[in-house]
Amino acid sequence: QVQLVESGGGLVQAGGSLRLSCAASGRSFSAAAMGWFRQAPGTEREFVATISWSGGSTYYADSVKGRFTISRDNAKNTVYLQMNSLKPEDTAVYYCAAEGGRAYRNYVGPHIEYSYWGQGTQVTVSS
Repeated sequence: QVQLVESGGGLVQAGGSLRLSCAASGRSFSAAAMGWFRQAPGTEREFVATISWSGGSTYYADSVKGRFTISRDNAKNTVYLQMNSLKPEDTAVYYCAAEGGRAYRNYVGPHIEYSYWGQGTQVTVSS
């Protein structure tokens, strides 16, 4: 059974940092693009960041560019999201996702179709 499990969420003050992890099990995603999304109450899920299979290509939403960093460790089948300078508007449930339809994508962008999703981890930023 394929699973993506997010962790690392929590409550942090504005200006603080959190590091989210997404551990995959059931199959290797070392050849897949991985992404992070978020959904705040009453809003649609929005793209946050994505990373290619090698880590050589990344892409960020404008709202997090310069503050968030996506990375991966293929040996651990894990992707990370380092979030710095957090703002109250970053409050949301954060989800990781893995692309299933294509392998060894060298360049990533915001419109990749993801086949696997985690259950999410809550991030709350207080002002």
